[in-house]
Amino acid sequence: MNKRLFPLVLALAGAAAHAAPQLETVVEGLNTPWAVAFLPSGELLITERGGTMRTAKPGTKPSSPIQGIPALAVQGQGGLLDVVLDSDFARNRTLYFCFSEPGDAKTNSTALARAKLSEDNKRLSELKVIFSQKPKVDSPLHFGCRIAEAADGMLFLSLGERFTTMAQAQTLDNHLGKVVRIGKDGSVPADNPFVGTPGALPEIWSYGHRNSQGLVIDEKGRLWEQEHGPQGGDELNLIRPKLNYGWPVITYGENYGGGKIGDGITAKAGMEQPVVKWVPSIAPSGMAKLKSAQYGASWQGSFFIGSLKFGYLERVKLGADDRVIEQEKLFPDAGRMRDVREGPDGLLYLVLETAGRVVRVKP
Repeated sequence: MNKRLFPLVLALAGAAAHAAPQLETVVEGLNTPWAVAFLPSGELLITERGGTMRTAKPGTKPSSPIQGIPALAVQGQGGLLDVVLDSDFARNRTLYFCFSEPGDAKTNSTALARAKLSEDNKRLSELKVIFSQKPKVDSPLHFGCRIAEAADGMLFLSLGERFTTMAQAQTLDNHLGKVVRIGKDGSVPADNPFVGTPGALPEIWSYGHRNSQGLVIDEKGRLWEQEHGPQGGDELNLIRPKLNYGWPVITYGENYGGGKIGDGITAKAGMEQPVVKWVPSIAPSGMAKLKSAQYGASWQGSFFIGSLKFGYLERVKLGADDRVIEQEKLFPDAGRMRDVREGPDGLLYLVLETAGRVVRVKP
């Protein structure tokens, strides 16, 4: 064999031996699934936007609906949304979920509830709404609603600006377009950045957000958020306390159908720039920062973000300076992707909303 060709042959043989990751269906037969969590038993806990929560063992049909879900405002983008397990779930059976909470005949807002799941996974008990977004407004849009628990036990919740009230994302007397931080009992941590600030709601951690559909805490304890822009201008942001992330004063997007938003500017003093921006929009939903080495070194430490608009999985890897060093689109045409989670097995799990399935990425 030609010595020059030998390394190429070895490379091709290695590529054949290590096939690209593939999608494998874990659960199907769901109705507009929104989020997934992982029970210690190996079962998946899945929310459906219409107001049901179910469990499912991989490869089996979903269970009957879990009893004890509170009244919901199921309209537009609202309903039963994110769910996460308490870090001590194996002992206390506690979980947290967020949903669109009805007000009067027309108004609603995002709320966060705490409850205990029965040992047989059939019902919720000790239900308590520990946070309710203020004010309630007449809108079926932009609920936000992603939850993350920090190492100190504090809970972060992302809140949309509800679309019709987008200007209020810039004011601190409301929870619209904010990330908030609370204790597990709904209390306000004394070190929240706006505690004691006249006219500011004390739960607020950061502001100037549009509609966040991703919230994760990395290995350094830093909070990351991704949010929908309008027509263009989706963002991945590193969230720090008290900072203003600009919406709707600055944006890389434009009005639906065209035309500038506000003054049409992309930067302003005192307002944060995104770490990553997408123009045109991918409509991001769900986000995981992969800890495991199941897929090799290139994927480890990357962000994985679902695209609702294009139905693929976006991989973004940042360098030590938090600048993009790798970015790619995976599994084109997989389907409208609502949630992305890393399972306890170190594999990525994707919630395909329209297809009504949960799939995992098989190495």
